[in-house]
Amino acid sequence: QVQLVESGGGLVQPGGSLRLSCAASGIIFSFNVMAWYRQAPGKERELVAGISSGGSTNYGDSVKGRFTISRDNAKNTVYLQMNSLKPEDTAVYYCKGTNVVDGYRNRYPELWGQGTLVTVSS
Repeated sequence: QVQLVESGGGLVQPGGSLRLSCAASGIIFSFNVMAWYRQAPGKERELVAGISSGGSTNYGDSVKGRFTISRDNAKNTVYLQMNSLKPEDTAVYYCKGTNVVDGYRNRYPELWGQGTLVTVSS
């Protein structure tokens, strides 16, 4: 079974940058959307950014102009470049795949990673 594994989280000062990675444990044949979500303590999970199979991207209002989502199909990896980080960006960041089909043609309507913690603090 294919899994999504996030990495790249950590502690960063306000104004700093981090790049998160979401790597698939196996081959992903196709997907509809790969996205990053985040959940801060006491808050609901929210969409940060998404990228479609066609390459279209969308972003949450709070991160527009600061975050960039991208993908490397050859590496089965999706990235989230986060710049100009603010304390309010502190959260656990999750990767999600929608309608994922792996190399064995197994279908996953939704596939979530385990999350990676980002802390923005001085």
